[in-house]
Amino acid sequence: MYNIKNQIFLNLTKTQKSALCGFLRAFVKKSPDVDVEKLLDSFLEDERYYLEINNPHFEFMVDYLEDETFRREALDFMKECRKYYDYKKSQEPLIQAQKEFEKKKRAFLREVKMSHEPPTKKQLYYYERLCRKYNLEKKDLSSKLEARDEIDRIIKEHEKENLYGI
Repeated sequence: MYNIKNQIFLNLTKTQKSALCGFLRAFVKKSPDVDVEKLLDSFLEDERYYLEINNPHFEFMVDYLEDETFRREALDFMKECRKYYDYKKSQEPLIQAQKEFEKKKRAFLREVKMSHEPPTKKQLYYYERLCRKYNLEKKDLSSKLEARDEIDRIIKEHEKENLYGI
């Protein structure tokens, strides 16, 4: 898509070209099921209408609305935009899978880090209170991970008892 940007609309200024390309790109993105040629016709029709009511989006387009070169270049650009968005949509499952993998990797690395750090005072205090509350024998906790897992186990175990009235 970026290669074609350098080859089209050479008679427009950099700002005009950027504004027009951004508008056309958004136009294509918002209507993924509509044919590109119909989109271009709709765009040109809209611009003619806004020009007639003296409120054009792009004042510089007055000279280009009937120009066949402009139409061809706009169509080429819109086709490239459609290819880009179709490709991006086809890559979505891969991107989601990659995000999920990265999420699992971060969780794993967080647990590895926790397994090497001593438990915090809060964890030890909370574990001690749970043991006292449920009359359990305290274990010697060696890491944050072990403390977290033990606290979770106690809570889940006694949550079931409270839930079922055991």
